[in-house]
Amino acid sequence: MPVVNVVTSAGRRVLTGAVCAGLLLAGCAAPRTAQGPAVAEGEKTTASAASPAPGAPVPARPAEIPGLGPATRSHIPATSSQALVVKGDGPHSDQSTAVLYERDAATGWKAVSQPWPAHNALRGWTAHHRAGDLRTPIGVFALGDAGGALPDPGTRLPYDQSEEFNLSGTGFLGEPLEGSFDHVVAIDYNRVPGTSPLNKVRPLGLGKGGGVWIHVDHGGPTRACISLQRDDMRQLLLALDPAKKPVIVMGDAGTLGR
Repeated sequence: MPVVNVVTSAGRRVLTGAVCAGLLLAGCAAPRTAQGPAVAEGEKTTASAASPAPGAPVPARPAEIPGLGPATRSHIPATSSQALVVKGDGPHSDQSTAVLYERDAATGWKAVSQPWPAHNALRGWTAHHRAGDLRTPIGVFALGDAGGALPDPGTRLPYDQSEEFNLSGTGFLGEPLEGSFDHVVAIDYNRVPGTSPLNKVRPLGLGKGGGVWIHVDHGGPTRACISLQRDDMRQLLLALDPAKKPVIVMGDAGTLGR
């Protein structure tokens, strides 16, 4: 209960009778000091502990990944300290920008790559991906397995080299698709983690699609995957570290900002 001061015509402070009586009944009345109303010992300790010393620097908050809103950040596991953030130009755009971030326990997230131009699906993005919808699923997904038609360039991820990583024909813009699967990283959307990207088991059912990878860019939109230019793809493979529990955070910029 608060203490109410009343100043009399003689310049003295007194407690109003009703408030004083309430304090006495509550058993929390405290003696006054010459400097003003007294504070109970427990209150002194709490106030002192909560307030920094005058002039003391205020600790900086750990940095967050730019452009990600609280809803998106909440889906990044606390155990992950590596995140590839792919921001689409718009919900219906097939063009994106990818940046690799790493988290320090004290200072927070920091970009460790240059912005990499990327492609996503022809029709943009969706939070409810279906097989054949030509949209890339929005969300935060683990990155744990790699592979490709070419030999392992030195990644720390498990790497499956196989002739089955082949793609021929032309893309949506008439561009050749050959070589797109020279190197891939499986995105853990509707797949069994810890297996080759070629594994066709779909835990959520075939209707939810699958085989969503990061692969070498062929110069046009994808069916659902994320594609990076060849040199950038190689840099990503060399940087990803299973000990850092890497994830991909992907979607159009507006959705990721929520």
